[in-house]
Amino acid sequence: MIKVADYIINTLAERGIDKIFVVYGAANGDLIDAFTRTAATEYVAVMHEQAGGFAAEGYAKVKGIPGVAIATSGPGGMNLLTSMGNCFYDSIPCVFLTGQINSRFLRPDPSIRQVGFQETDIVAMAAPVTKYAKMLVKAEDVRYEVEKALWLCQSGRPGPVLLDIPLDIQKAKIDVKQLVGFEPPAVAGYDLDVVDRQIHKLLDDLRWAERPVILVGGGVRLSDAQDDVRELGRRLKIPCFPTWNALDVITSDYEFYGGRIGTYGGAGRNFGIQNSDLLISIGSRISGRITGGNVQSFARQARKYLVEIDPAMVQRKFQQVPFDVNILCDAKAFVRRLLVALDKNPKAIPHRASWTERVMEWKRKYDPVRSDFFKQKEKVHPYAFMRRLSEKMGATDVLVGDCGGNIVVSNHAFETKYGQRNLTNNGNSPMGFSFAGAMGAWFADPTRQVVCTIGDGGFNMNLQELQTFLNYGVKVKTFILNNHIYGITKAYQETNFQGRAEACGPKGYRPPDFLKLAEAYGIKTVAIGNHAEMDAKIDEVLQYDGPVVCDVDMDEYHTYEPRIFGWKTPIEDMYPYLSREEFRDNMVVEPVEGWMCPEYPDVVKSMQP
Repeated sequence: MIKVADYIINTLAERGIDKIFVVYGAANGDLIDAFTRTAATEYVAVMHEQAGGFAAEGYAKVKGIPGVAIATSGPGGMNLLTSMGNCFYDSIPCVFLTGQINSRFLRPDPSIRQVGFQETDIVAMAAPVTKYAKMLVKAEDVRYEVEKALWLCQSGRPGPVLLDIPLDIQKAKIDVKQLVGFEPPAVAGYDLDVVDRQIHKLLDDLRWAERPVILVGGGVRLSDAQDDVRELGRRLKIPCFPTWNALDVITSDYEFYGGRIGTYGGAGRNFGIQNSDLLISIGSRISGRITGGNVQSFARQARKYLVEIDPAMVQRKFQQVPFDVNILCDAKAFVRRLLVALDKNPKAIPHRASWTERVMEWKRKYDPVRSDFFKQKEKVHPYAFMRRLSEKMGATDVLVGDCGGNIVVSNHAFETKYGQRNLTNNGNSPMGFSFAGAMGAWFADPTRQVVCTIGDGGFNMNLQELQTFLNYGVKVKTFILNNHIYGITKAYQETNFQGRAEACGPKGYRPPDFLKLAEAYGIKTVAIGNHAEMDAKIDEVLQYDGPVVCDVDMDEYHTYEPRIFGWKTPIEDMYPYLSREEFRDNMVVEPVEGWMCPEYPDVVKSMQP
């Protein structure tokens, strides 16, 4: 006979989960105490539940198994909701455990607001941002519910699950031999005969395509298909474009990497994907961050194939960009079957060297990092810094980026190497993710160098975890891209509000001296104030054997370009605009109406005579 709490922790340990992120509270006391009776896993006591959830996400992304975070009832569980949303929208398998008050103190009816102290219906709150949320009401159900939760968080399109466990249930004794387990359904979720027929149709379209491309999303890594997709690109010899969730799959050093796409474009300014006549999207939903607001202009002359594991996403009625052929299949299974089909049908492989070379030329010509950025004398240019950082980081390193302007800089300027991991949270994109997420990534594999890049605004959100870094010797190297403002917000206000910068700095926001704060925690600090000292200081940070916080002074920089203006122009026509002659020369398909007279941001229009 063992306690339910012990059974839960032991089961997680048996799945290889060796670090679990916790904040202690009375309602989860038995779950935390269970760690004292096993050597197979350990808790990491973080300073805030949200940070624990972010760390669990970073752990899962690097380790390739579910991350786990444990909180107490009431506010503890509510502090995990943002973390659950992160995992839900980025399809990350995580298990969230919350303690709950004793069952006899739970409110008997929803019309009763509260009975027990710190009683909260966390299951109802979490339901919209989890694949499964359940309160354990009977001790003998623990095996079934834990196995079901673990299976659901990893099956199909992965995502988070929540188990809420009242204190009396945690304490209850059970006979493990008498427990009933969960039997996963035998159905794969997709029909391979249908998939094969769709592949046959794709082969026909590949024969006539003159400008084919592949769009690669985060689902490729979730299905462990990264090597298969790279082999597919090599076999077809056509341009491959990563979404922001796949920058470490189709890396900058991949021979058929065609640049970056979406509303912030990047290398290539979207000319490749927008001029395509056949688009194969694997493991990526087509979001507004890819299409921009002018949705109908996205890849407008391409025949479009979508490969998705989520049944909802292959329904045309739910697609902002309707796809011509929707293939419900795991990315790995699809790509491997396509490779076999190509072996049998070599004539389907297009010879489109001139098209591929043109895309590569766009990528080279329209690099967002210009040589003049490095000539800046005062302060640090963020694009120059991020490019130098990418050149100095090793082929097995992990980069964890935050949200806001700093992630735009990173995804414009950081050139990835295959073997690296390039992580952020894109779907929910909360400020402060990367500092705690990097901690989880480091715990997942302490042999790899982990680098966190974060803005000053984001660092304010979870800087309390400096103490966790110190407590556990977390050797994450943190670079604060400090522009002393909410940069992405200020850029938005210049586009839409004539430059009135409310509540984003200097008015309404001013960050503290981060180096003094880090020193108060006992963490090594470094400051980079200009380009002359940049290389040496980056080396100092990367070579230090321990946690470092480096403040990179970027003054009030907030020019994240290229980008589309607002949500009106098609994504190939990016601001700052090319001359209309140069833009037209780059278009194979017909430009959209109004291309001769593009609109400008409010702040630019206000400066014109």
